[in-house]
Amino acid sequence: LMKKTVFLLVAFGVLSVSAVAQSTQIGTGGAVATVDVRATKAALDVLKSGGNAVDAAVAAAAVLNVTDPFSAGIGGGGFMMIYNAKTKKVTTIDAREKAPSVATAAWFNGANSQPLGFSERVSSGLSVGVPGTVAGWDLALKRYGTRSLTAMVQPAIGVATNGFDADTTYVAQVEANRTRFAWFPATASLYLTPDGKAPAVGSLIKNLDLAQTFKYLAAGGSKWFYNGIIAREIVQNVQRPPSISNPPQPIRGAAMSETDLANYQAIERTPTVSTYRGNTIYGMGSPSSGGLTVGLALNMLEGFDLSAMPRERAMHLYLEASRIAFADRGAYMGDADFVAVPATGLLSKAYAEERRKVISDKAVESPVAGNPRPFNLSAYFPDLLQGFSSEPPRQPRETTHISTADKEGNIVAYTFTIETVGGSGIVVPKRGFLLNNELTDFDAVANIPNSVAGNKRPRSSMSPTMIFKDGKPVYTLGSPGGATIITTVLQSTLNLLDFGMKMPEAINAPRYSQRNASNTSIESSADSELLKALAARGHKFAAPAEIGAATGIAFHADGSMTAAAEAVRRGSGFAAVVNPK
Repeated sequence: LMKKTVFLLVAFGVLSVSAVAQSTQIGTGGAVATVDVRATKAALDVLKSGGNAVDAAVAAAAVLNVTDPFSAGIGGGGFMMIYNAKTKKVTTIDAREKAPSVATAAWFNGANSQPLGFSERVSSGLSVGVPGTVAGWDLALKRYGTRSLTAMVQPAIGVATNGFDADTTYVAQVEANRTRFAWFPATASLYLTPDGKAPAVGSLIKNLDLAQTFKYLAAGGSKWFYNGIIAREIVQNVQRPPSISNPPQPIRGAAMSETDLANYQAIERTPTVSTYRGNTIYGMGSPSSGGLTVGLALNMLEGFDLSAMPRERAMHLYLEASRIAFADRGAYMGDADFVAVPATGLLSKAYAEERRKVISDKAVESPVAGNPRPFNLSAYFPDLLQGFSSEPPRQPRETTHISTADKEGNIVAYTFTIETVGGSGIVVPKRGFLLNNELTDFDAVANIPNSVAGNKRPRSSMSPTMIFKDGKPVYTLGSPGGATIITTVLQSTLNLLDFGMKMPEAINAPRYSQRNASNTSIESSADSELLKALAARGHKFAAPAEIGAATGIAFHADGSMTAAAEAVRRGSGFAAVVNPK
């Protein structure tokens, strides 16, 4: 075992233990891992005072709206997976944004009836979905928490009022959005200096408007957000985005209504369930594609003994299984409330056996989707476009993932977002939060599973995941990163279950992401010898870029937990336990 572990640490380029340790802690009594020290501290304080994992996750999420506002917040949505230790059941809460009720497949068409370019879609009212985050927090706390929404936003009010020091990630994200933030006066006033620049690293950042918004939310609850003045203001800003005179591109409005917000509901849904080498994998189902895509890829890979083969072959198989699973993702996955997603067939072991036949010793360029319908329990599925599977080039997408666990054994894996870094770029004036651009997750093409429709949720890649062995939790993890979320979770799962890595090593290893595209995404830390071997198999690679920012918790037989966050990516995260060893 020692020999195998040493080989794998070298083979997958894992960071040194000293580097990982700053974002890792082992102990008992509960655990938290987020991208931000203040969010982790807020959640840890909740656990120490007797709150549970759900309470802690909401407290952390509210703080992240202050310190990580370009990734997630109350102007967006997300998915929360919850393990209830008392009932021993896993459930999920879908707080994904929805398209306005009047939306059609032509939602993104310009004057010539052709789809607008992504840059024109994103910074406009057209991109904004009805926010779901507040409804998700409210539902999670009422059904599975022990504290009120009023109490759980208090830490965020404190951080927003007292301020925090801008780190390099915060400043870099403002700089990346500086031009378009300047188009919206409320956004520029909140995030840019008076002369239109990004703040300096170390600057004290306060958000008094958001602090006041959270105070109103604490007093009025989710009804204030969805049925009161804030709903009216969101709608006004979506219909007529308040931009500067003569912006460099048209800033379009969209027909969202107050009724759209009043009718929004977060929904409790059953997770996807698959197995892999004796482990049970719980994933997020529709409208996310995460659980199905990860499950299908794992089912294909289960036919190979990855741990016993050379690493370049194991990595090749991982990339090819992911490529094939993404072909099916593009053809079949969308909001199951609107399209017949053949989920049972996609997770069928027999179907995976068929799809495994597509894998060869060489990279297969653009495999077409398979046909999971005969493997599904339902009798009928409409014909869906096959092969519409490649990820179109888009701006960088950010999100954030929170992992929490408490002393009773309850666990939360929570991924939430406003989509692109900076969302739509539209701050609701005097409210202190950005509106999402989640509707750009729809494909601007008619008659496919992920086409736009009124009240439909766009397909997501968010993949909060829990792994159980013999009925007991062993891991939970998740990540931001757009469609690379799926490959980050998939590769990290293989690192844990096939390659003998511990949680910190598993999430800090260099990442490789293949999403049925011509080029595989890699990071600058990628092993050059491994890349040469993969290139000999026909793989091509994109320019290196950071992939994801995972957090996770490992659960040990002695009752202790290892909380782990990124050691380097996104400026490193922060993980902590209630009672450190």
